[in-house]
Amino acid sequence: MTEDGFEPVPATETQGAAAPPGPRDLDAVYDIPVQVSAVLGRATMQVSQLLKLGRGAVVELDRKLGEAVDIYVNNRLVARGEVVMVDDNRLGVTMTEIVKADRGGT
Repeated sequence: MTEDGFEPVPATETQGAAAPPGPRDLDAVYDIPVQVSAVLGRATMQVSQLLKLGRGAVVELDRKLGEAVDIYVNNRLVARGEVVMVDDNRLGVTMTEIVKADRGGT
């Protein structure tokens, strides 16, 4: 004990931010729903072009065949991946790259 009455704490316990949450601390967030979207590509067109589209029309996207798709969680880009076949009639996306977000702005 020091002369001011406080017990010294080892440096490893006081460095950095608060301790990372343990597994039990995260239980509260596991049931929160999030929106996950996979964007195959984008296209820009005038409203007049859009109104002319009909059944069977092809809209050319800004991605090439085999290029990674963007994976968004709650409208934030979090990863890139590839389209895969899940069942005979269902598609999925497998993550191939995690995108490091810049936390400085928002």
